[in-house]
Amino acid sequence: MTVHQIYEMIDVYAPFSSKMEDDNSGLLVGSASQEVDSVLFALDLTDPVIDEAVSLGAGLIVTHHPVMFQPVHALVDSDYEARLIQRLVRENISMIAAHTNLDQASGGVNDALADCCALTNISGNGFFRYGLLDRPCTAREYALQLENSLNTVVRLMGPENKVIRRIGVCSGAGSSEWLDALDTCCDAFVSGEIKHHHALAITGSGLVAFECGHFATEEPGVRALASALQKRINTLQSNMRIYVSELSAYCFSKQP
Repeated sequence: MTVHQIYEMIDVYAPFSSKMEDDNSGLLVGSASQEVDSVLFALDLTDPVIDEAVSLGAGLIVTHHPVMFQPVHALVDSDYEARLIQRLVRENISMIAAHTNLDQASGGVNDALADCCALTNISGNGFFRYGLLDRPCTAREYALQLENSLNTVVRLMGPENKVIRRIGVCSGAGSSEWLDALDTCCDAFVSGEIKHHHALAITGSGLVAFECGHFATEEPGVRALASALQKRINTLQSNMRIYVSELSAYCFSKQP
């Protein structure tokens, strides 16, 4: 199977045409015609992820976060990202990034986060989702649930005893979406990173906020994409192997 064929499968699930204008999603390194028999999915491109791809014999890495997000004028080994790109070329590994297209996709990053947040009756579009808990609980109880389901440390902003049920979510550095939570009459808002001025505005509006970490709120979406592609490949009776990185979070810890 070629890199281009994998790209087309991702495009069906999370159309690249839906990416934000300043995003760098797509085939970023390598060749569309390259034949590959295994793919490694990861949130980020890192040295451990490349090591993992080499050990697995994966000729393609699919990440959520792109490289070369900003214009690149030189590829020199004094630059960390340039060294990663050079390694990919040396190892003959291609790279595809599915970023803001996967954030917004049905079944993508934010739908996966809503599922991890135990929400039902999920609605929303773009980068924002909201839904209901099966039963109301206090903010403190919900923070503990999130720590377990996302395997992370949660920062609770607002009164611990506030009873909540309608929850809005936006993964990653998504705290600017809190206004959608307010507009949809949510009791609380979940994101990966919440800026200080957003935290003040959120709690000042009567909502509580849960900051759960960028990795923890987005990695489930990578797993969802890998699972979707595995199901598609199974229907083709292909021998293509799909892996999800076990080393993608090597620099992150559950401990604060």
